Amino acid sequence: MSLSRKRKKELKRLRASAEELWGNQQHVLDEANAIAREASRQLGNLTREEVVPRVRTGYETYVRPGFEQAKGLARTAGDTAERTLGSVLGSVLSIGDIANDVRVKRAVGRISPRAVAVAEKKNGPGFGTYVAIGAAVVAAAGVAYAVWQTFRADDELWVADDEPLPPTGASPASSPDSPAL
Repeated sequence: MSLSRKRKKELKRLRASAEELWGNQQHVLDEANAIAREASRQLGNLTREEVVPRVRTGYETYVRPGFEQAKGLARTAGDTAERTLGSVLGSVLSIGDIANDVRVKRAVGRISPRAVAVAEKKNGPGFGTYVAIGAAVVAAAGVAYAVWQTFRADDELWVADDEPLPPTGASPASSPDSPAL
């Protein structure tokens, strides 16, 4: 197939125009990548200089005092529960010791000999035993909770000093104001 000179010149001009357009597009893409890298760097700087300090200040001002207060309340509650349950358990055991004392049994026997005989027939654990076991379980749970609160890891509360930078090849999201390529 032979082309006329005129068509050959037109094709040559068209090819030159296409190559020029391709070069211009490559230049525009290189510039856009450079701008995206610079925007990413500036965003990292802004995050380090403005956002991280504000988040850290907010954490120190609002979140941390609440956690410290909650931790203190949990410790106080645990200590109070331990003292209270210890006192109750001691009282229950003292009452049991007093009830088993020979002098008390003789005194009750003088008043009502039948009551002593009924009390001596009992062989299995009674209501007081179950109350004491329940109190011991509650006390152990309170101590375990206080220990857990004291030694638990607060990893989710940690704020890192340096935020990782986004990948350098990422392009920023296009905004309505940015020109279309």
